[in-house]
Amino acid sequence: MNLKEYFSENKGIGIMATSDAEGVVDTAVYSRPHIMEDNIAAFIMRDRLTHKNLGENGNAGFLFIEGAKGYSGVRLFMTKIDETEDHELITSLTRRHLSRKEDAAKGKKFLVRFRVNKVLQLIGGNEIPLDNS
Repeated sequence: MNLKEYFSENKGIGIMATSDAEGVVDTAVYSRPHIMEDNIAAFIMRDRLTHKNLGENGNAGFLFIEGAKGYSGVRLFMTKIDETEDHELITSLTRRHLSRKEDAAKGKKFLVRFRVNKVLQLIGGNEIPLDNS
């Protein structure tokens, strides 16, 4: 599977699951990831619970349900690599723009990058091999 093609061709709903150092789980709605070189998945996030959890436990899951009829999609199993507050990079990747005032009122933004360790079909346990090209 070519993740960059998949996420540019499919729209849908994404849910990220994280947990804190004690294993207390949280889920949050997230848009499609930005897929970078070597299948690195990047998400823009605010300094909220998901971001806090990733500072304590770098493992995350991302469930993506395609907008088509039925139950199609993927589950990504990921490990946090790093994060940046690079304003220019984050702005270049932002899909939904707010006014500067609205954006500032929502707090700091981070671009958090993940290594995708495994991809499974949304339903069932079949692993989808990653295309590394």
